[in-house]
Amino acid sequence: MDARTGTGATDFSAVRTAMQRYVDQEIIPGASWAVLRGREVIDQQCVGFADREAQTALRSDHIFRAFSNTKIFVTCAIMLLVEEGRIGLDDAIEKFLPQLGHRKVLKRGATSLADVEPANGPITIRQLLTHTSGLSYGIFDPGSVLFKGYNAAGVLNPLTPLSDMIDKLADLPLSYHPGAAWEYSVATDVLGRVLEVVSEKSLDAVLKARIFDPLGMTDTGFYVPDAKQGRLVAHYTGADVLDPMKPGLTRADNLPYPQAYLRPFPRQSGGGGLVSTLPDMLALVRALVPGPDALLKPETLRLMMTNQLPAGQTIRFANLGPMPGKGFGLGGAVTFAPTQFDPPNSTGEFQWGGLAGTHWWVCPQANTSGVLMAQRHMGFWNPFFFEFKRLAYQAAGG
Repeated sequence: MDARTGTGATDFSAVRTAMQRYVDQEIIPGASWAVLRGREVIDQQCVGFADREAQTALRSDHIFRAFSNTKIFVTCAIMLLVEEGRIGLDDAIEKFLPQLGHRKVLKRGATSLADVEPANGPITIRQLLTHTSGLSYGIFDPGSVLFKGYNAAGVLNPLTPLSDMIDKLADLPLSYHPGAAWEYSVATDVLGRVLEVVSEKSLDAVLKARIFDPLGMTDTGFYVPDAKQGRLVAHYTGADVLDPMKPGLTRADNLPYPQAYLRPFPRQSGGGGLVSTLPDMLALVRALVPGPDALLKPETLRLMMTNQLPAGQTIRFANLGPMPGKGFGLGGAVTFAPTQFDPPNSTGEFQWGGLAGTHWWVCPQANTSGVLMAQRHMGFWNPFFFEFKRLAYQAAGG
């Protein structure tokens, strides 16, 4: 698609120039994106490479590891069941997964997994959707008591099904009392298991029936079939995880584990297991924009895009501290006060992304939404993404 397209004077040349600069500086191998005004695509482009070594130019049909972009799919499937009355947002988790009832919580300053107290209340579906359940991840806080506990138990083991993960979590304490704080966690994987239990189907079958097929998504799934593996983009790590602007990319196709996404594994991760393409992700994002063929009811979409955290609380990542101006809705962050890094008119934006630089956003107030796809490990909220977003909003004229 031409850089000038759509209704009105829409010039995305500055976006392309900036993304090409990040490719030339070896910060990202390539990037593809699509931007909507309302429900109309006003720009869709690719720059750089799907495979730097083979010099394969990135195309819109290339397949990416979605990582945490997976979470919005599971969230939407849960919300469809909420609309049908099969799940309540404030239902206790033990209604579906009895093993996760009667939780224990680590005491403040705990030095071992045994240093616990009873939870003040049950984990709810809403808390799982907002990462306020007290669950952890075992990725972002090395050295902590729970990090060691999660890894010793193999909570994220791809060789076991989701049901095994629930059994492992049953024996581990919570990081804090349900509802008391925000911590990025395996909550969406737990919701994936809830979908399986309520629907009496495997997670891939649930997502196919409820989201992939209705939206015409032909390349999204938990692995890339043999016939499509030539379209899977290469995966890269940056030169320095603490300095995201240090030039240099190293191929790392075996992350997060050997053969990942190349064959079916027992674990179908609702938190990070999908692969997808730009057109497929665009189909989902467009279906989250209120309109006649939206996936969910207008009031459901409004609720998802409403900050659920208490006043004064923001999302925060271990070792990074609080993220100013960012709350959390049902399945994604909500910007309630744009920072200097955000587009100035992005108040009310609902967004999330994946560990390797894939990202989606919907901003009803600015009347723009979109998808950005890249494949740099630890590329979530990287400088290339912030610059892309500011320039894309500017070009969209929201």
